[in-house]
This record gives sequence, structure tokens and C-alpha cells, in this order.
Amino acid sequence: MMDLILWRHAEAEEPQEGHDDLARALTPRGEKQAARMAVWLDRQLPEGLRVLASPARRTEQTASALGRKFKMRAELLPGCTPQELLELVQWPRSKGAVLVIGHQPVLGQTIAQLMGLQAADCAVRKGAVWWLRQRQRMDESQTLLLAVQSPDLL
Repeated sequence: MMDLILWRHAEAEEPQEGHDDLARALTPRGEKQAARMAVWLDRQLPEGLRVLASPARRTEQTASALGRKFKMRAELLPGCTPQELLELVQWPRSKGAVLVIGHQPVLGQTIAQLMGLQAADCAVRKGAVWWLRQRQRMDESQTLLLAVQSPDLL
């Protein structure tokens, strides 16, 4: 059994022409979103969790709100593919839980792929968490959606 928890970075500054997209910081609202979601997550997350984040400033700030050790991985930068994300976390071969803090559209594309959705992409709100579980049931691999949580509802 493996849990994959996908957390989209909280609200960030608007992109500006000529500025480095990876340097965009969270807005004050985004900082509050990340803090609220971190409190909720901290109560739910299992021991031994691996936490991986995109090296963009906004994802690093979102990850920092959780107060746990995390590794920044270039494979999660904007423009990565669902295949790259799933290979990084070793889905579904790995055991335990992995929390990935990243970006749209790859988080939504990964969810759509794993859940067998018709759309190629699934909308993931800023600061929201999608918690998926892979399990074996009678020689069949299944992906379950355990939770979807938005910081606006906390």
C-alpha cells in the first residue's frame, strides 16, 4: 500500500514579465492558506512520511509551513510530467506515504491519470491537498481517493 499526497502551493504573487517565475513568493493570503493546511495535514500525516517539494520559492514556502524536513527536487519544477512525478515517488512500487508539494497542471494531470478520469487534467485549487492511496485487492491494483481538502474550508 502506498499513499501519495499532492499539495498545490498556496496563493502566490502574480507572474510579471521579465521576472523569474521560480522566485515568486506567497502572498499574505497564501501564507495563511499554507499555515491552515499545514495544521490539518500535521494531524493526518503518518510517521515516516517522505516530503518532496519543487525548488520554486512558493512551493518551498508552502512546504516550510508544515515544519517537517523536506527535499527539494528539480523533477517537480513547473513543466514536469505526471510520468516524471510518479517515477520520482516510485508509484506504486514504494511503501508508505509521500507528500509532494508542486504545481498545476502536473498535479491535476497526475490525479486524472491515476483516477482514470476522462479529462486530461483535474483542477486543483491553490493550497489544496489531494490524498490518493494505491492498494492491491484480489490481484488488482486500485487507486482510492481518501481526501480532498481546501484551505478555504479549514
